[in-house]
Amino acid sequence: MPVSDLRFKLSHPHPTSPKGRGLIAPSTDTRSLPPPVLTRAILNPMTTPPLPEQIELHRDRMWRRDEDLRVESAVDAERFIEDVGFANTLTDARRAGPSLYIAVCGRRDVSLPRHVQKDEETRLTWYLKDEVMRRGRVYYAKLAGGRSMFVAPRLISHFAAVWMPRRKDEPQSLSDAAQRVLKVLRREHELATADLRVSSGVTERAAFTRALDELQRQMKVIPQDVIYQPFSYIWIPAEDRFGEELRKPIRRKMALREIARAYLAGAGMSLLGETARASGLSRVEAGSGNHQLVDEGYAIRLRQGIYALASSKIG
Repeated sequence: MPVSDLRFKLSHPHPTSPKGRGLIAPSTDTRSLPPPVLTRAILNPMTTPPLPEQIELHRDRMWRRDEDLRVESAVDAERFIEDVGFANTLTDARRAGPSLYIAVCGRRDVSLPRHVQKDEETRLTWYLKDEVMRRGRVYYAKLAGGRSMFVAPRLISHFAAVWMPRRKDEPQSLSDAAQRVLKVLRREHELATADLRVSSGVTERAAFTRALDELQRQMKVIPQDVIYQPFSYIWIPAEDRFGEELRKPIRRKMALREIARAYLAGAGMSLLGETARASGLSRVEAGSGNHQLVDEGYAIRLRQGIYALASSKIG
C-alpha cells in the first residue's frame, strides 16, 4: 500500500455522523466531510481503522498470534519476551501490546473468559508466569499502572531510567510504609508475604498491599517465587537479582527512545496513543521516543501520533 494511500486511510476512518451518533456509511467520500466530524472520528477509539494486513501479519509473528508460534513452555515465553522487549501477562486483544496470554492462545482475537479459573489457556498462562518468575531470566513485577509485566534483560536499565528513583532519593520518592518494607527486605533479602508484613510493621493489609505495589512500580521489589499451599509470594529486593542492570546508567531520553523502539519493532506500526498504553509511558514520553526514532530514520511518521517501521513495505 503506498504511503499516500495509507495516510489517507488513517486520516479518514469511518467517522461518526455530524450528530455524533452512528457511523457514516463506508461508501461515503470522507474527504467531503467537515474537519470537526473527522476530528471526532479520529479521536473515537470505536472508529479506529483496521490495520493494513501486512502489519497484522507482522504482529502475528512477533506477538505469537499464530497457532504454529504459540508459547507452550517457560523457554518459549522467555524467547517471546526477549523478542518483543516487554509484554503484559494476562491481557487480551482489547489492550494494546504483546501479551503472554495472547501468545499462549496463539490467535488474534483473544478475549479473557468470564470464569478464568476453568479456562485451560488462562491456567497455562499463570503456570508459565510462575515458572518464568522462578527462573529469573527476565524481569517480572507490577509496573506502571499496576499491570503485571515482563521486561527483557536488555530493557531493564531503560525501564529503571524512567521509573526507578535513585537510592539517595528514596526518602522523598517512597512513602513511609514502602520505606519500611524495603528496609526489612534489604536486611533479610527474601521473605514471604505474611512474614514481610509482620516484620515491616505495616500490618494493615490494604496499606501493606499499597506499599508493595508502590515498590514494584518503582522497581525496588520483585516476587521471585510463589508457594501455593498456603498461597504466598516470596519477595526480594530487585537489586538482588538484577543489580547489574539496575545500576547501569541510562539517560532518560535514550530510555524513552529504546522503549519506543522495542514496541514499534514488535508492532510494526503504532497508532495514536498505542505506545503509551502498551508501555505505561505518558503520551508525551512515548511521543518523545517515537520522534527520536523518526529522526534517526528507524521510523516514519504517517500522521500525528501514527508511526511505522521505515523498513516496512508500507514505507
